[in-house]
Amino acid sequence: MTTTTAPPPAVRTARKRRRVSVEQRGWLFVGPFAVVFALVFLAPLAYALYLSFFREQIVGGNAFVGFENYLTAFADPKLWDGFLRVLLFLLIQVPIMLVLALAAALAIDSARLHASGFYRIIIFLPYAVPAVVAVLMWGYIYGDQFGLAGNINDLLGAQVLRPFLPEWMMVSIGNIVTWQFVGYNMLIFYSSLKTIPGELYEAASLDGAGAWRTILSIKIPALRGSIVIATIFSIIGSFQLFNEPNILKPLAPNTITTFFTPNMYAYNLSFAGQQYNYAATVAIIMGVITAVIAYVVQLRGSRQEMR
Repeated sequence: MTTTTAPPPAVRTARKRRRVSVEQRGWLFVGPFAVVFALVFLAPLAYALYLSFFREQIVGGNAFVGFENYLTAFADPKLWDGFLRVLLFLLIQVPIMLVLALAAALAIDSARLHASGFYRIIIFLPYAVPAVVAVLMWGYIYGDQFGLAGNINDLLGAQVLRPFLPEWMMVSIGNIVTWQFVGYNMLIFYSSLKTIPGELYEAASLDGAGAWRTILSIKIPALRGSIVIATIFSIIGSFQLFNEPNILKPLAPNTITTFFTPNMYAYNLSFAGQQYNYAATVAIIMGVITAVIAYVVQLRGSRQEMR
């Protein structure tokens, strides 16, 4: 029968000091990020939440109104018109973009594509173009009076291409976003494909699996985590849609309104309408909706990955 003896008090004290020292060193590494995170993210978020409970009035100045701004926002047709527009954009554009990115990653990883490095750079290159420059470039291409679309219309002798019409505006914006971010998502998928052990491919080859069977049984399951991450990023980006419609607005003033997207609505409320409190309310509501949808997608993706 063996007996255990407790370490002497001096040893216990030394271990405790060592543990505290390790924790202090950890906080020294995390501290700068925590300070920047608090100043850049938590403080503006808290201030926006604070503003959303007040309203600037002609008599009395900035007065506390509780949840009245939120009740007004929930009944605001302009906010929900923009929300439905970006939701439709999300449901159509994001799957197309991710499928194209996945196809590009699988093609480059297949080792059957000659000069795969060249194609990888070419597909990723649009993401390296600054967003403002990309939108201005596509705005010129879309111009039916002065740009490439206008030249094609002149050649055909009819107004065939009208990218700035209301029924085509979201398609035009979706094309810009897809062109920009296919390469970004392709790189995420391609990096995940490179982490698959080569033994799995050898085993599949010995079992007689062809290229399609290898893709469906090995590559796609291995990409589930990356697909979930790319989907979450795309959801957040869709609800934050701002640059593209805001830059294209001077070219299509009758199509793109000040409430074309929720972000544009909040921006114009704040900087054009001087309604800072209501703009903060719109921003908080959209932030909560985006966080909930992203969390649901992450939860479903995690459950499927555990199966």
